[in-house]
Amino acid sequence: MTDITMIPGPIEFDPEVLSAMSHQSVAHNSPQFVEVFGSVLTDLRALFKSTDPKAQPFVIAGGGTLGWEIVGANLLKRDDKALVISTGFFSDAFADCLKVFCDHVDVISAPAGEAPSLGEIETALKKEKYNLITLTHVDTSSGVVIDIKAISELVHKVSPDTLVVVDGVCSVGVEPISFDDWGLDFVLTAPQKAIGAPAGLSISMASPRAVAKVESLEKIPVYFGNLKKWLPIMQAYEARKPAYFSTPAVQNVYALQVALKQILHNGISLDQRFENHKQVSDKIKKQINDWGLEIIAKPGLGAHGLTCIYLPEGVTLPDFLPKVAAKGVTLAGGLFKGINTKYFRFGHMGVSAVDPKRDDVDRTLKAIHDSLVEAGYKC
Repeated sequence: MTDITMIPGPIEFDPEVLSAMSHQSVAHNSPQFVEVFGSVLTDLRALFKSTDPKAQPFVIAGGGTLGWEIVGANLLKRDDKALVISTGFFSDAFADCLKVFCDHVDVISAPAGEAPSLGEIETALKKEKYNLITLTHVDTSSGVVIDIKAISELVHKVSPDTLVVVDGVCSVGVEPISFDDWGLDFVLTAPQKAIGAPAGLSISMASPRAVAKVESLEKIPVYFGNLKKWLPIMQAYEARKPAYFSTPAVQNVYALQVALKQILHNGISLDQRFENHKQVSDKIKKQINDWGLEIIAKPGLGAHGLTCIYLPEGVTLPDFLPKVAAKGVTLAGGLFKGINTKYFRFGHMGVSAVDPKRDDVDRTLKAIHDSLVEAGYKC
């Protein structure tokens, strides 16, 4: 039986996607690849639920962290002000990245498993004029999902000039996102989580307001991540014309094309995909609770692509994780500051969660159960 990786990314990949990663070498300006890249950009509009022709998808060689840097370099000036809504390790890391480009970065945090309230956010927006607010849709260190729709509505009401930026690395493809309807300005993500393709790409969607901000800057303090350079490249590829700034990650783009086709062109709507993930998540969380274990995310705040679970008293990560691995399943340890040694993370997104031919979730639940029993805990 093949070992499975059930962490919050990289996830298990469909064999078709993996096969696409071994595509023969082709020129990045060949008609064949131009069509592939163009179709990827078109499909990303559908994935983000954007029909605004003035909005722009980007696919750049890199990763989710590059997306943070792109935000800092292209959407902030040194004397601008940014507000970060934090629910864990990755939200805080986003703030650290923005501080490289901006001298005024405020953070509203919450205890593990919780999220800042709308009231707290409204108070901050009324107190200070922010150029940008960042929302980590799902922070994989806590397993908390926040209501980006409600927060975006609040921002547009209280501080309409503030750009709404979403870190969707662990949410795009598993949690609902309506880019246009929710008034989002920039969503960044990466392929190795719910989208279901190998890591190596920074994927993002920019609103007309965000594009205008980029174009208004006299100087962008990075070279490779300068969206002024990438904007005409993306526009050309989407129009099925070759263009060049830096060689794209050709094989990664082929793999992404297959992954997007599996999500968008398989006869199952995006909304049904989200519901399928929710059902699997509910099943997992119920089983965890039935075993007497505690989930970090408070009720109503649990993400649908991963679950963060406290270890029972007397069981440690160095004992538990190897026991699980011996059963062919890889889980992740904790990251949330102060409790990182006290819990583990179980990723359940993409094909592992929604492909009916796979038994990854059941195998993982059994591995968790049996390993806890071996460690002396009675489930």
